[in-house]
Amino acid sequence: MATLSSDSRPIIGRGPSLGLRFFVLAILCIALMVLDHRQGHLERVREWLSVATYPVTWIVEAPFRAWDWLAAGVADRTRLRERNAQLEAELRIANLRLQRFAALEEENRRLRAIREASNGVAERTLVAAILRIDLDPFRHRVRIDKGVVDGVYKGQPLLDARGVFGQIDTVGRHTAEAILISDAEHAIPVQVNRNGLRTIAVGTGDLTRLSLPFLTVDADLRQGDLLVSSGMGGVFPRGYPVGTVSKIDRNSSAAFAVVEAAPLAALDRDREVLLIWPEQTFQEESPVVAEGTTGEAPAEASE
Repeated sequence: MATLSSDSRPIIGRGPSLGLRFFVLAILCIALMVLDHRQGHLERVREWLSVATYPVTWIVEAPFRAWDWLAAGVADRTRLRERNAQLEAELRIANLRLQRFAALEEENRRLRAIREASNGVAERTLVAAILRIDLDPFRHRVRIDKGVVDGVYKGQPLLDARGVFGQIDTVGRHTAEAILISDAEHAIPVQVNRNGLRTIAVGTGDLTRLSLPFLTVDADLRQGDLLVSSGMGGVFPRGYPVGTVSKIDRNSSAAFAVVEAAPLAALDRDREVLLIWPEQTFQEESPVVAEGTTGEAPAEASE
């Protein structure tokens, strides 16, 4: 009686052994390598394969490329924001420096103008800065940064680049107070530059107006005439500009004409003024605050 074998594998499914398969595949690989290295027949095959696999590669790498793009965009935006903030800060600093340079240039121009205008006026001059102004609208006074230690004395004249500014009223050790020509308590002898007509210009309490109350209706005076200091009071040097005639009102029934003049000095804008020491003959006379009012010898006053 016949018995069945213990090997249950189908006879039809059996093939070459594993050793034979390995040998065949090895020979095939060697042949392909020789053909590729010697003849280059597989270049086109690789090209076809790369084209076929490119969509798969692109899909796989897309998330990584998207992340890199997003990170680079955020980093670039952050760098641009930081750079913009830095440039804005540098621009503000540059603008501040430019404004300071403009202020220094304007101050230098004013000082040069004052120095040039003072040539030939007096042997000694000194530029003083205005520290503060009197807030009382009826008192036109300023305080300057020069005092007794600088040789400043009561009644000393002050000028600017355009004309007569005022004179010293009170003197301290390091500062002094000056009264402007527009103050209602100030008066200065002047003369018309065109014909030499002498009169007195009195402050009105208005920075833009001086009054000439002692001119008769028939006085030889024209609108626009230049008024200069006459030097008769012994305080201001002769021939320095004071103002220009701005208004003449002649009434035949009145003895005196109503005459006003506009000061040439920038009374409401000056930051620096010029202290002058007139000739010795002027200094020997009694200085005055309002022309005709006796002054005192230079002495230290409270600041």
